[in-house]
Amino acid sequence: MPRRRRLVIPELPHHVIQRGNNRAVMFDTEEDYGFYYAELCRAARKAEVAVHAYVLMTTHVHLIATPRTLTALGKAMHLLGSRYATYRNQRHATTGGRFDGRYRSSVIDSNTYFYTCLRYVEMNPVRAGMVSTPRAHRWSSHGAHAFGVADDLVTFHPMYLALATTARERQKCWRVICAESLPEKDLSTIRHAAHFGRVLGPLPMPPETD
Repeated sequence: MPRRRRLVIPELPHHVIQRGNNRAVMFDTEEDYGFYYAELCRAARKAEVAVHAYVLMTTHVHLIATPRTLTALGKAMHLLGSRYATYRNQRHATTGGRFDGRYRSSVIDSNTYFYTCLRYVEMNPVRAGMVSTPRAHRWSSHGAHAFGVADDLVTFHPMYLALATTARERQKCWRVICAESLPEKDLSTIRHAAHFGRVLGPLPMPPETD
């Protein structure tokens, strides 16, 4: 059976999930996190993908990213996956692929779901019980959005910039938003869209791509 074609819409944000093979650990050390982060920066620049948010978990990664072209997101993830698999195999004396098949992605309707999905991504470490506050997880875009921490990877999305007229006010707004837990209905909607590659929101369904 042929694999399902991937839905990509250039110039719109996408929620991307990449998991370790068989849900295995992707990051054992701070060096592993750092290498992946650096390669993600490199791949995003090379493929012309703007990364608006990210969180690196132990066994998986969440991104919110906008591709400039139809093939940009796939190119970035291929470059990243290849580089990180080589690094992991060499560093940890293993062989084979490091990821659980292809990455999953869903297109986000910015007007209705951007803030919800951004909060979903950055609050992931808290929901997983890794930390008590999102600020305590180093490998996340939350520091940039909520506290103005410099982050070479993050390109602020227009919806985030629309929160307030100054950086300090935007950061305060985002801290207030993240103080509230997401309803279970929103969690289920986001997970369903990512799992099946659906549009997260009411956008019409355009042609799909590999």
